[in-house]
Amino acid sequence: MKQYILILFTFFLLFSCKNTNKQAESSDVVPEDTIPVVINREYGLPVDSFIVTHNRVKRNQFLSNILSGYGVSYQTIDKLARSYRDVFDVRKIKVGNRYTVFQTLDSVPQIAYFVYEKTESDYVVYDFRDGVQIYTGQKPIITERKTATGVVNTSLWNTMVDNGYNPMLAVELSDIYAWTIDFFGIEKGDKFRVIYDEDYVDSTSLGISKIIAAEFVNRGDHFLAIPFEQDSTVSFYDEDGNSLRKAFLKAPLKYFSRISSGYSLRRWHPVLKYYRAHQGIDYAAPTGTPVLTIGDGTITKRGYQKNGGGNYLYVKHNSVYTTVYMHLKKFANGMYVGTRVKQGQVIGYVGMTGLASGPHLDFRVIKNGKLMNPLKVKAPPVKPILEANKDSFEVVRKQTIDMLNELKWDKPEKEE
Repeated sequence: MKQYILILFTFFLLFSCKNTNKQAESSDVVPEDTIPVVINREYGLPVDSFIVTHNRVKRNQFLSNILSGYGVSYQTIDKLARSYRDVFDVRKIKVGNRYTVFQTLDSVPQIAYFVYEKTESDYVVYDFRDGVQIYTGQKPIITERKTATGVVNTSLWNTMVDNGYNPMLAVELSDIYAWTIDFFGIEKGDKFRVIYDEDYVDSTSLGISKIIAAEFVNRGDHFLAIPFEQDSTVSFYDEDGNSLRKAFLKAPLKYFSRISSGYSLRRWHPVLKYYRAHQGIDYAAPTGTPVLTIGDGTITKRGYQKNGGGNYLYVKHNSVYTTVYMHLKKFANGMYVGTRVKQGQVIGYVGMTGLASGPHLDFRVIKNGKLMNPLKVKAPPVKPILEANKDSFEVVRKQTIDMLNELKWDKPEKEE
């Protein structure tokens, strides 16, 4: 009897250990449906499920040329061109833009999707799987916070390029300081520091989206640019709360042109070959460069002087100031006597009409009926920070200065 009980007890122990091991083994097994699967996607489509072909629109190539090459009938192409024009007008396909074709993995591949990139971020998808469906999408935009510092050696543009920054940052700064700093007169040794946001799609820059803070030193004078929202508009202000915008721009062209001849009562004329007064500023620039009106006003004169200023425009800003723009290649559309123009609006294009030895803009300022040196004009600023907003502005001002003070002047910050 004792022997029988011992056999039963031994059998029970062996069965229990075996069952425990099975439970332990089963607890270590991860169910197959819980294993994460990484799916590679482009435009929201699983690329591993298709044959994917990337290409660009070639010269004289249209949507019909592209799709017919993948077996899409002209009847279907005509239908999608007519029926979905409100989603995307196929006539607007541009040479050089990217497109991607997704084909099935069948022995005879069939087109499933066609994706056309309208811009670096926006695209349109043609779904051919069940009839034709069209929809638009946008790639995710990544915003990176960046900093830049530098000392000008030759030009602001070249300084950006030499330091490895996006050169369009020079244009952004010139726009912010257009009413405060004469970028035709920046000098070697001038310096800047700026904090900004730059947008990217697929590691391709879409451009600078926002200037967070900036400081520019021109001829020893410091100019802060503090962004602040007032009256539902974000503008830039100096350290004392005065707007950086003025009634007049500092110059009628972008900063990367140059002054070829200054204001003088006795200047050697390059065409007439004798001395005479030149009561304006000549800005040398390539033919076709846009010319901007320096302030709001009304066009009072438009004409042509064969032996003088060539194509010219007069803009009256108020009872005191009128500006003159001469040697224009042509006028911008809609520029006639009586036309109202806004500050910074394109009114014409640089040329060399009239008496001119090369393409340039002859820019003049009339104050109270008399010509004056344009570089001596001191325009009043627009509305400063309102009393009700001063406390809020003070917080932003302090934060801006603290951020800028973390950047060194002597050498560029290296991007990580």
